[in-house]
Amino acid sequence: MAKAKWLGHSCVLVTTEGANIIIDPFIKGNPQCPIQLERLPKIDVVLVTHGHADHLGDAIEICIAHDALLIGVYELCVYCQSKGVHKVHPMHIGGSAKFSFGVVKLTPALHGSAIAHPTMVYTGEACGFILVADGSTLYHAGDTALFGDMELIGERNKIDCAFIPIGDNFTMGIDDAVEATLMLHPKIVVPMHYDTFPVIKADPNEFARKLSDADKTIRCCILSPGDEVEY
Repeated sequence: MAKAKWLGHSCVLVTTEGANIIIDPFIKGNPQCPIQLERLPKIDVVLVTHGHADHLGDAIEICIAHDALLIGVYELCVYCQSKGVHKVHPMHIGGSAKFSFGVVKLTPALHGSAIAHPTMVYTGEACGFILVADGSTLYHAGDTALFGDMELIGERNKIDCAFIPIGDNFTMGIDDAVEATLMLHPKIVVPMHYDTFPVIKADPNEFARKLSDADKTIRCCILSPGDEVEY
């Protein structure tokens, strides 16, 4: 059984028997994050869904400091290599790869991906991740709109825990996130990507209520930053 700790926004620290894996490590500058970058445990693997600053975050610094492996789409990995990251595993949408800790598969996400400052740098397509480790399956949707193939993702993967954005404006809002969860049908769903900034303010309890009205078999786990869930 693996553990996933939500560090605010879309940042998730996954603890498995084989590795500590951090997804979208937006720590410095994240008003929700409960820990400082220097207080992270030893990180073995960094997964990044896309190149926006609130998702790429501190990935480069973490990879260099921890000698961690960066996994993401090809273009983003090449960019990070140019900034000093030595260990990368480039992938792309639909691809999967086996590692010592488990299996990673990249899923579609309807979103942009670029380094915006000081000049715009294209970093490939945005993605989500399927992470299979310790006999459990986690789905991190990344930043995305609702799309019909989420039903196929749910059919082809027995998802134990899904992290789904609910904050609207840049991603799905609550109603679309409920529909996405119904299509994915995980055992546990954790809402993310809300309340970090005023423009993505949302009520996770509303999400939980609407999901419960639609399907009481899916457990909605509302985490405070720093809380974790076993799955």
